[in-house]
Amino acid sequence: MSILSSPGPGDDRNASGPNLLSSPQEWDSFLDAHPRATLYHTWRWTELLHEVFGFSVHRLAARDPSGRLAGVLPLVEQQGPIFGRRLVSLPFFNYGGPLGLSEDVEQDLLAQAAELARRRGVATLEIRDRTPRHGLCVRTDKWTVELALPRDANTLDRQLGAKLRSQIRRADREEPVIACGGAELVAEFYGIFAATMRDLGTPVHPRRFFEVLIERLASDCTVVVVRLRGRAAAAAWLTHFRDRTEIPWAASLRERRTSSVNMRLYWECLLQAMQRGSRVFDFGRSTVDSGTYRFKLQWGGEARPLFWAYPLLPTGAATGGHGRLAQAAQSLWSRMPLPLANRLGPLTSPGLPW
Repeated sequence: MSILSSPGPGDDRNASGPNLLSSPQEWDSFLDAHPRATLYHTWRWTELLHEVFGFSVHRLAARDPSGRLAGVLPLVEQQGPIFGRRLVSLPFFNYGGPLGLSEDVEQDLLAQAAELARRRGVATLEIRDRTPRHGLCVRTDKWTVELALPRDANTLDRQLGAKLRSQIRRADREEPVIACGGAELVAEFYGIFAATMRDLGTPVHPRRFFEVLIERLASDCTVVVVRLRGRAAAAAWLTHFRDRTEIPWAASLRERRTSSVNMRLYWECLLQAMQRGSRVFDFGRSTVDSGTYRFKLQWGGEARPLFWAYPLLPTGAATGGHGRLAQAAQSLWSRMPLPLANRLGPLTSPGLPW
């Protein structure tokens, strides 16, 4: 078994010679046959991150003696003034990590990722995975909630129960208008999302990220907007892959939350997932026992841990959380005027470990 490092866009190493993969099609064809592949493993996804943020991309590939692809591991190199250089699989999302035809191949890929990190002089190597990696330092404070979806809305309605149905329909008093689509809804989504991120004390991604995302992966994404009295009040972004729909971003205007618009938003997202034929709805990550975590659990799904491994750290080393300094920074950011936060956020967010 040989491990090859394929320089991606933004990688300043020599891109010639036998280390190159034959084509993006070879990479994605391998993913098509792997049961744990995600949208974020795909070649086009890391290309997008390079295009928008200028990240260096490294693609590790394992080949068997006959030269056939036996495993892949995409890595993205971030750099920021606070957290330094980071090598992540994959930033901004919950899933990445090695995909191999065997556990031994995946362990070899992880070892090669650690060697690459040392050569590149990065401060952190982070592998975001759904699979626990024994013998590595692993962070498990982040969880997701997965809901098995029925075939139709009536079954889901009965499944949710009377209390939840009542909360969802409370927004009907204001006659909400629902819009589901793509590029034409990005502006409304981003306005709500940016305001919510400011309120949370977190720098927002640049709007261009979402514009390029919907341009490049239009068939894999859906934007959902709930309007009240002619104005967008809540919005969400859905990604679709195989039989799964995930909601990586959702937001609602603070002044509209008493109208249960957030509940109506999630109901519409579930309907969209079922219309796509999805069998699983992934509510995205949250911190265990947080308010967001409890909000997601009430929909009746199953909580699942996310395993973020750190191959450069010794087993048992402390990870996660950045202490009082980070809390102070979040508090300060949340009080920043929205126009200033929207201007500074896109300059700051690419280097953050979120």
